[in-house]
Amino acid sequence: MKHFNGKVAAITGAGSGIGRALALELARRGCHLALSDIDEASLAETVVLCEGHGVKVTSCPVDVANRDAVFAWAEDVASEHGKVNLVVNNAGVSLGYDFQAMSYDDFEWLMGINFWGVVHGTKAFLPHLLAADEGHVVNLSSVFGLISVPGQSAYNAAKFAVRGMTESLRMELKGAHSTVSCTTVHPGGVKTNIVRNGRHDETRIAPGTDPAAAFEKIARTTPDQAAQTILRAVERDKRRVVIGTDGKIIDLLSRLPAAIYQGPLAFGARQAERRAAKQG
Repeated sequence: MKHFNGKVAAITGAGSGIGRALALELARRGCHLALSDIDEASLAETVVLCEGHGVKVTSCPVDVANRDAVFAWAEDVASEHGKVNLVVNNAGVSLGYDFQAMSYDDFEWLMGINFWGVVHGTKAFLPHLLAADEGHVVNLSSVFGLISVPGQSAYNAAKFAVRGMTESLRMELKGAHSTVSCTTVHPGGVKTNIVRNGRHDETRIAPGTDPAAAFEKIARTTPDQAAQTILRAVERDKRRVVIGTDGKIIDLLSRLPAAIYQGPLAFGARQAERRAAKQG
């Protein structure tokens, strides 16, 4: 895909953050939109922001963890728009728990959205992309799909899985000489609500500390910047794109022997736990 004018894009998690920024930028570029999010109010706000650019905008509240719901939405999108050229599996949540303290319910909740949601979206829309004879799959992984960190075992598991699945699919499509391709996206810290809307182990957080506020202080990349980077990667058919200066640093770390960075990360996690215990 060398341009987006006249194309049709389906985006999950379009109610805020990177999903909303992608929708707005694509609308400016003349791309028709099919938007979904589990938060109906936020989704409606995105629709209003995208209108007025001369493109068709449809929306549907979808829980990406629900396979039937995702497949039904994909069929509706193809019917309403006549084709689908781009799917962005962007919806995601955060979960901050040590592995031993994490419940199965929390683990399954995160995997249902961050991994299975991506699988459902890819499986549901791929036939429509192939039928359009020009298409692209964009799957959101994370820098935590490049390295693992303490307290993020479930998130790491999902994001590494997304990376592996998408890279395998890309090779399959290339081997079949398909007109459809795919890109894995590894954002660093992007100013979104993912931490604010996530689940966190309060025993690991020092009293009076707001994880979302702390994340916002270190997140340097805006959703608009992330959206521009992602669309440029699609235009260039890049296999992988890393977003943000912090993301690029982590990408470099991931190429080093694991012992070089895992030791300091484990030490930092222990120090944070001790500070939280003293203040608790």
